[in-house]
Amino acid sequence: MNKVPHHRRYFMSEFQLYDTDHFITFNIIAIDFERRKITVNISNQGKLSVQTYDLKGEDNALYFEYGIFDENKIPVDDFEQIKED
Repeated sequence: MNKVPHHRRYFMSEFQLYDTDHFITFNIIAIDFERRKITVNISNQGKLSVQTYDLKGEDNALYFEYGIFDENKIPVDDFEQIKED
């Protein structure tokens, strides 16, 4: 199993998902590559929650599933660093 590069900083990286009605924002809080878990802060219509999901896929294409039926695959590599002004 190949290791995912650890030089990339994931903390508070952001991803937005449009669910046909509004945007849902995810921010990475922690990733445990050995246990294959990701903890994210989710902002959905002004409500915040912190959830931990199983990471799936290959090491170079990790994702987690989100939604009532896990219908959305959220790739870890699609998260972007928050830009500071």
